[in-house]
Amino acid sequence: METRAARTTGWVVVETLRNYGIDTVFGIPGTHNLEFYRPLTALGVHPVTTRHEQGAGYAADGWSLQTGKPGVVITTSGPGLLNALSAAGTAYCESRPMILLSPGPARGREFADVGTLHETKDQLAAASAIVEWGRRVHSAEEAVQAVHDAFALFASGRPRPVYIEVPLDLLEEEAELDAETLVARTSAAPSAPDRASIAEAARLLAGASDPVILAGGGSRRATAELRALAERLGAPVVTTLNAKGVLDEHHPLSLGANLRLAAARNRARDADVLLVVGSKLGEAELWVERLEARGRVIRIDVAASQLDKNQAAEIGIVADASAALAALLDALAGGDPAGAAGPAAGRDARVPETLAAVAAECAELSAVNTDIADAIAAALPADAIVTTDSSQIAYWGLLNRLRVARPNSTPYMATYATLGYGLPAAIGSRVAEPGRPVVAVVGDGALMFSLQEFMTVVEQRLDITVIVVDNGGYAEIKQNEVDAGIAPIAVDLAQPDWAALAEAFGGTGHRAGSADELAAAVAAAVASGGLHVIHLPQAAFTK
Repeated sequence: METRAARTTGWVVVETLRNYGIDTVFGIPGTHNLEFYRPLTALGVHPVTTRHEQGAGYAADGWSLQTGKPGVVITTSGPGLLNALSAAGTAYCESRPMILLSPGPARGREFADVGTLHETKDQLAAASAIVEWGRRVHSAEEAVQAVHDAFALFASGRPRPVYIEVPLDLLEEEAELDAETLVARTSAAPSAPDRASIAEAARLLAGASDPVILAGGGSRRATAELRALAERLGAPVVTTLNAKGVLDEHHPLSLGANLRLAAARNRARDADVLLVVGSKLGEAELWVERLEARGRVIRIDVAASQLDKNQAAEIGIVADASAALAALLDALAGGDPAGAAGPAAGRDARVPETLAAVAAECAELSAVNTDIADAIAAALPADAIVTTDSSQIAYWGLLNRLRVARPNSTPYMATYATLGYGLPAAIGSRVAEPGRPVVAVVGDGALMFSLQEFMTVVEQRLDITVIVVDNGGYAEIKQNEVDAGIAPIAVDLAQPDWAALAEAFGGTGHRAGSADELAAAVAAAVASGGLHVIHLPQAAFTK
């Protein structure tokens, strides 16, 4: 019979997280982090044990995208933390909230270099170099305050990962804190947009003959306001991959998440007034160094540092996207809320023409990936969450061809562009959204980075379908080598029997050699549940 557990520093940290609504954590128990795990059952927090800490971080990111809450990753000291830092780097580049918790050396044992278990020269510095801020706490009060500070950042600033290090002796020390200290705090809302800037922006937009809205990841919580403004102006909306679905991509004003393709990108560049909402307009999202907008530019961002980054703005509005867009709508309606809705379904006659050009450009970039992407898109359930890796099938096909109706339906990492993300992100997404089908679409090379997480899917009794598009290895790098005059080397990869591998993990394997076989396999997978792996050889679609 277990005795009543002491409320250690680890306990009060987790209890504070629970008070903020965190009911799931991702990680791997280890010798040094047991006090973070001790209170989970009592506090009603579900642990998802992945088979690698990097997978824990990516799963936490997928969970965060669906819930809107920060993903929490618990690692052990040293190797556990360092294994998770690639996921932290992803969250930093894509501006997503994450909390990493790890024990550190006992107080007074920093830099001891005496050969203790998991000894690391300076893990705080290693993590701090990747995250928004890293903090080594020195008391239970500081540990709890660090959690409060993290949520304050996520509520009012640019959301990025943070790292909280609790010295091992402190982690295990009994904490005497009042319950009130652990209660979730109401964070200050982002500052209201400047009225003069809103008025000037509304004047520019009202007088525009060809306005375009470019929406980035910072717009994901402003779907209603963004749609209303687009319809009010009759302005087409092109999004980054991080904002895919912020405007339903079936909407007549949607240009999709096609900013990387010249036809859509040039439409934004040539607008007489371009409204940029929550995007840094980085090269990874543009596929060119700079947008070089030719018209007048309005930018909305929660961080003032972003307003002239990569593209100078004539009018910069520092505010949360939903608040700024709502203020613009009100200004355009002249203070009459009934007038803010605009045309019932605003249209732009050039949208179909632009989308046709995008489709032609996509096919020209990679006809075979476009054909496979079309087959996959046709086979997927309409409400599926589709996670991907930095695989050709994703960025040269599926993310352009698949249309989604709401944001965060395609967890991806356009800037960090890592391999190994898709499968664990699917795990986190499914844990958060058990009512939606979840499908990971990844390349064969990418899946090898995280296939150990098949076991996590089975252990957690999750319904996840994995479509592995097999192009024989690192096909893009192979082409890069050829283009550089290098005879292909180290890029043609030996393949496992993917269907048999799925069976070995306790799932179901499929082999699909055509669009019809793929559609049947996906339908069977979604209907029966559990882990399903569908092997889709690219050669089957090569004409």
